Amino acid sequence: MKTVKIALVALAALALTQLANSQTTVKDTAKIADQNPFDGMDQTWLNGNDRRDSSIFHIPYFTPEIFVDANVTYSFANPIDHTVVGSTALARDNEMQISQLGFGGDLSYLGARARFMTQFGTRDEVVPRNDYSTYRGQYDLVDVYRYISEAYAGYHFNVMHGINVDGGMFMSYIGLNSYYQPENWEYQASYTSDNTPWFFNGIRTQIFPSNFLKFEVWIINGWQSYGSFNDMPGFGGNITWCPNENVKLLTNDYYGSDAAGILARHRFHSDNSFLVRYYHVPKKSNSITQMAFSLTGDIGEESGGGVNGFTSGDSAKGPAQYFISAMFYNRMWFAHGKLAWCFGGGIMNNPGRYLVLAPTGDASLFPNPYNPTQTVGTHPFTENPGDQFKGWDCSTNISWMPNQSFEFRLEYVYRHSSVPYFAGPGGVTSPTGYTTTPIPAGWTPDLLTHENRIIMAILVRF
Repeated sequence: MKTVKIALVALAALALTQLANSQTTVKDTAKIADQNPFDGMDQTWLNGNDRRDSSIFHIPYFTPEIFVDANVTYSFANPIDHTVVGSTALARDNEMQISQLGFGGDLSYLGARARFMTQFGTRDEVVPRNDYSTYRGQYDLVDVYRYISEAYAGYHFNVMHGINVDGGMFMSYIGLNSYYQPENWEYQASYTSDNTPWFFNGIRTQIFPSNFLKFEVWIINGWQSYGSFNDMPGFGGNITWCPNENVKLLTNDYYGSDAAGILARHRFHSDNSFLVRYYHVPKKSNSITQMAFSLTGDIGEESGGGVNGFTSGDSAKGPAQYFISAMFYNRMWFAHGKLAWCFGGGIMNNPGRYLVLAPTGDASLFPNPYNPTQTVGTHPFTENPGDQFKGWDCSTNISWMPNQSFEFRLEYVYRHSSVPYFAGPGGVTSPTGYTTTPIPAGWTPDLLTHENRIIMAILVRF
């Protein structure tokens, strides 16, 4: 009998041990699977962040995502060729367009992780067109990557509050705004965001020492480039601190060689943002439920290879070539959080124009996709050392959000530049507005120093 009791006690102890191990395994697995930083904080209000509090999908190991970004925009200049100049969010005037149709999601299994998202629509044309690296060597990298907005894989290490090591194409948040419009307060991004990278191609390490702090280290091909411009990779990183759910501070910094074929020229860029939710009450209120602002400031320069960073007047080293910009937005939510009003704008100064989006059409300065030894356009928008460009913009919008997956936005935007830049009534393509029309002698693209436009957008994210 004593032997039986000992055996029963041993079995009970073994069962409890197995149960404890089972619970620990489940807990550890859940921790590994939970790859979202800043747990327990409401970050749905942040500019440039997912405004959903959860996914509608409940599939083991895979969380799908679907984006639909459709817009119609009206330019008061009414260009004959319907071409939008200087925007990565818009491509055509006076037409309904699909800017992005994307599907993909996140996969995770016991620490292994991956994410992919496709992109179809005008964005798979307007974003890759600014990448010179695709003309280096063989293979058409534009077509290889055009329909992918992000795709990476890696591993989550259960150390501290988590360490992620990923390789592939991942999103850049230099300039604060997200590449995905449902996450942004404004539709047409200010110069600070629209003229800085939307993606990086390389290796990213994310370290979370605590639930309030994140460090990132990047080793990447270059500044929003599918390939590498020169021989050295680009280096960068991020520090994000959220002391509580109402405050976010972050800095993104980059160093690389990104002037195609000019090995001696190097670029430095620092992007810094401060976001504060300064008013918050429960959504049951019909009045204002939230108020928040975002403030972003960028500073950078290029030096070497005929340019001289922030220093001017040195004929031996070349003219000054730098980037200074800032933007500010304020948003208010009301009517149970289903309506929001946003206003803001920004400024930019970019001598050398190395980050200015070159005008499309006949005014462009990019290689001919069918013959890279030739440039497209008979009247290129120059980006020579010393060429000046200053701009400022402002916008306001109203958004209707009946649920966390749908948003209708109506926005007014004014943009100004120090040189003729935006498409005027004559357009930037040809006298008729069609690419099939031969360019007669004496014709020039019709560029203006300002533009006014109205944007209506339907944004869906599941």
